[in-house]
Amino acid sequence: MPSTTAIEAIPLQRNDGSPATLGDFADTVRLVVNVASKCGLTAQYEGLESLYREKKDDGFVILAFPANNFKGQEPGTDEEIAQFCSVNYDVTFPLFKKISVIGEDIHPLYTALTTAEPDVIGEGPMRERLSSKGIPVGGPGEVLWNFEKFLVARDGSVVARFAPDVTADDPRLREAIDAAITQ
Repeated sequence: MPSTTAIEAIPLQRNDGSPATLGDFADTVRLVVNVASKCGLTAQYEGLESLYREKKDDGFVILAFPANNFKGQEPGTDEEIAQFCSVNYDVTFPLFKKISVIGEDIHPLYTALTTAEPDVIGEGPMRERLSSKGIPVGGPGEVLWNFEKFLVARDGSVVARFAPDVTADDPRLREAIDAAITQ
């Protein structure tokens, strides 16, 4: 399993191209989400933004990583993605450059996150829906789809992982966030 320090030090790029790491958000509880603009789950941006605004003063942040891995549902440029998020959902939480969250070109952040927390809360219904539509799904431990969520504690440890269809108002997600905030 990757060390907390290793996960926090992985080089990232914000949507505007400036360098970043998870460590830049140390001492906050982070919800890392792979996002897409043309997905059936895209409306989750609204709930995520509401959750962020509600909890940001408590030391909580959402970090969004656009990914085009699932049926080409994030085809835009980084600039187009930022514009889409701003205009359609008034997103104010940090957006990062588009990355890959599965496959041979998986970003090191997602290798570290999936290794640190292979078990998914809420796993099942989404996997079954995708399979029933003939959409290939990855194996255990792989990111299933857009809007999968990883909860990272203030100390950089990955404390929970949530299936794509677990929304921002799901009690399981909110309880885990609240617990991490109060630790």
